[in-house]
This record gives sequence, C-alpha cells and structure tokens, in this order.
Amino acid sequence: MYNKIFLSSDHGGFKLKEIVKGYLIKSFIDCEDLGCNSLEPVDYPDYAKLLSEKLKNNDKFKGVLFCGTGIGISMAANRFSHIRAALCTSVEMASKSRKHNNANVLVLGGRILDDKLALEIVKEFLHTEFEAGRHSLRVDKI
Repeated sequence: MYNKIFLSSDHGGFKLKEIVKGYLIKSFIDCEDLGCNSLEPVDYPDYAKLLSEKLKNNDKFKGVLFCGTGIGISMAANRFSHIRAALCTSVEMASKSRKHNNANVLVLGGRILDDKLALEIVKEFLHTEFEAGRHSLRVDKI
C-alpha cells in the first residue's frame, strides 16, 4: 500500500473524483484532493501538473487523475518524466498497468465509467504490486 494517494480532476471528472475520494476516506486510505472543487470549467493540464508535482521524487505516493474521458489529462500527465499515467477502463487494465508498467498514476474518465466499475478499478490499482523482473527493463526505457 502507499503512504498517500493524491486526487486531481477537471470539471468533467469532478463527480467521479468525489465518489473515489469518499471510498478512500471510508477505507482509511490517506488521500489529498488537489481540486478542482466544482463543475465550473477548468483546464485539465493545470490539474495534471499539480498532481505531478506532488509525486516528484516520491515513490511512496500514487495519484488518480480524472477528466471527462481520461484522455486529455493522461496526455498532460505523461509529459512529466517521473509520471507513468495509465488510462484504465477495466479491472484487467488496472492490474496490468501496475504489474507490467509500474504505473504511478491511474486515470479515469468521469463521463465514460459507471461508479461501480470505477471503484473496482481503483481497488485493483491500489492493491496490485509491480512484478519487476523483466518488466523493469522496459519501464526503465520509458
């Protein structure tokens, strides 16, 4: 498990972020909400950058990003060299993103996923470890 989970979203992911935050709090998982704080339009690159700054030089922290589809905010996050953001739409994708790619940021689409599936994806991501071994060589090339 991780020391802290940072959450960040634009307006398109705001509702799902709030649901995931509620789950994390109820599960006694330390989390910090970096915004946004309403449905008012904001720019997703700003919120990807906020989260990336929190993860810089700290392997004990993980993040979850949200936007409408997850596409834009994952692109914005992955421009930072220390971020390995994985846009996941299934539990299997969340599992593989951790086991094989050592993803440190999960990305979810608030307008794409239903709440139940999103929570299952979050649980899998947070409870799956990196397998290392042969996968380390590939991740190191990133």
